[in-house]
Amino acid sequence: MLKVYLSGEIHTDWREQIIDGAKGLDVEFSAPVTDHDASDDCGVAILGTEADKFWHDHKGAKLNAIRTRKGIEDADVVVVRFGDKYKQWNAAFDAGYAAALGKSLIVLHGPDHQHALKEVDAAALAVAEEPAQVVQILRYVLTGELP
Repeated sequence: MLKVYLSGEIHTDWREQIIDGAKGLDVEFSAPVTDHDASDDCGVAILGTEADKFWHDHKGAKLNAIRTRKGIEDADVVVVRFGDKYKQWNAAFDAGYAAALGKSLIVLHGPDHQHALKEVDAAALAVAEEPAQVVQILRYVLTGELP
């Protein structure tokens, strides 16, 4: 079984496209919490409120880091998606962490980000523009089949 961690942008359905496209393949997917409010507020919901937004975010970031590190460390392949609308600094961090661990890294973004992400792309084993291409990569890795 191939363990795949789906990191990055949370505002589109790219994860569902990959998971649906990979049906029938021996793949287990994991991901960060993609409910934006739950992800932002997990620290204060569990550890108590904070008057200062910095410490509110700090608590949440640390709890999310536990989940993210575990997901990346357990993965065989890490897919990191950079979306168009927001800057995903956390996605860049996840890509770097995966690369440092020697994980097989697939980066997913549109052509508008080619220059900005050139160093991240250089660390990846594949750079895709569409979720369907990620599915084709997974299919090829597991079965040797081409589209």
